[in-house]
Amino acid sequence: MPLDGQNAAVWPSPGDHRKSDAPASRAVAWRIRPVAPSDIDAVHGILQESAAFHRQQDPIEATPQALRAALFSSHPRVYCHVAEADGPSGAEIIGTAFWFVTFSSWRGRHGLWLEDLFVRPRYRGLGAGRALISELATLCVERGYTRLEWSVMDWNEPGRNFYEGLGAAPHSDMSTWALTNPSLLELAKKPV
Repeated sequence: MPLDGQNAAVWPSPGDHRKSDAPASRAVAWRIRPVAPSDIDAVHGILQESAAFHRQQDPIEATPQALRAALFSSHPRVYCHVAEADGPSGAEIIGTAFWFVTFSSWRGRHGLWLEDLFVRPRYRGLGAGRALISELATLCVERGYTRLEWSVMDWNEPGRNFYEGLGAAPHSDMSTWALTNPSLLELAKKPV
């Protein structure tokens, strides 16, 4: 469904989603929408929760200011959708999906890379994670992109099962590699 930046996207059809066995045994209405500048502190908090869940020993380096600059610059290169639930104190961000556009040189087509998907544990099972990925799949189809990709930590069996349930499969012939500091800095200093 088209996103105009003004109206929240609702998945899969107009209206809220409800689940009676939600947290605190109450119905929870929720929606998927693009991140807004007013969400940054909550999104930053979810990133901290995600880092702890993913067993990261070091604190995240991203600050709320860095997120705001990346997501809301005049030409952003990264995007985020949020799952938002209605709670007793108002709307609460319960999940995030950070993503960016990729390009396949072999296919000659763009795709999306899902950099980080996280739904707060107490809200899992509502369908918010599936809805976030579905929103990105919809963007791919609408834009003519041919794939949606992400990586999963080897130990994250629940995550792997979740993704397999969506119809996703791992690339059996490749693995994700990264060059980070200090190796990145060292390589950048070496003359050709």
